[in-house]
Amino acid sequence: MTSLSGGENAAHPYRVDTSKPHPARMYDYFLGGKDNYEVDQRAAEEFMKAAPEVREGVLANRRFMHRAVRHVVAEGGVRQILDVGTGLPTEPNVHQIARAVAPETRVAYVDNDPIVSTHSRALSDDPDTAVVLADLRDPRAILDHPEVREVIDLDRPVALLLVAVLHFVSDAEDPAGIVATLRDALPDGSYLVLSHATGDVHEDRRADAAAVYNNATASMNLRRHADVLDLFGDFALVEPGLVRVTDWRPEETPRPDAPPIGIYGGVARKGA
Repeated sequence: MTSLSGGENAAHPYRVDTSKPHPARMYDYFLGGKDNYEVDQRAAEEFMKAAPEVREGVLANRRFMHRAVRHVVAEGGVRQILDVGTGLPTEPNVHQIARAVAPETRVAYVDNDPIVSTHSRALSDDPDTAVVLADLRDPRAILDHPEVREVIDLDRPVALLLVAVLHFVSDAEDPAGIVATLRDALPDGSYLVLSHATGDVHEDRRADAAAVYNNATASMNLRRHADVLDLFGDFALVEPGLVRVTDWRPEETPRPDAPPIGIYGGVARKGA
């Protein structure tokens, strides 16, 4: 669950706030990483009490992202990826997955957490990779960012990744409008890879789980299947459509005792 922090302070729009739990750092903790603070750890542990399957969920979400990236590169022929809300680097990263299929793939990582940017700077010497500090809630600024445009040619097909980030955008911030702005900027042949947390699966626990993020730098906004589906607009979903991430072209048989994962995922293509 990637980051959407910063922005509260106009003078320091991307200042690191260590007084509140942060979604990207909590996600890192769920994955067993070390790029988090005590405030993130406490919130993550509280979330796990409300949703004990969360660690399996974030791993399932990343596996979905791996499969989706391989699909758009290998079968879709895309050689440009715009990953918005990338979160803290976790190997294999998007560029590693894509370049294992097509070494010439260009990737722009976008996040508004300075910690993410700092940890991603090791990629800065790679001319085919950009690491950009920008906010999903200002999609036009992302599209016009000079470092994004150095790597991404919007006249050629692009795979836009919005993986486990939109549930940190409130209804008041207009997630549908944000995604529409990004979708409309992409040429035919482009793809949208999207995953989103839902309360459809564990309705009895959705309020308690979401409440953990009330004191975080971004709230959690669980959405139903129909609402997530609407985010794809007129892009055509590839099979099997919008499903739980564990059901999107799985490469291994799930354990019989595996808990149901409350995250939807889908991949869709623009144009014929």
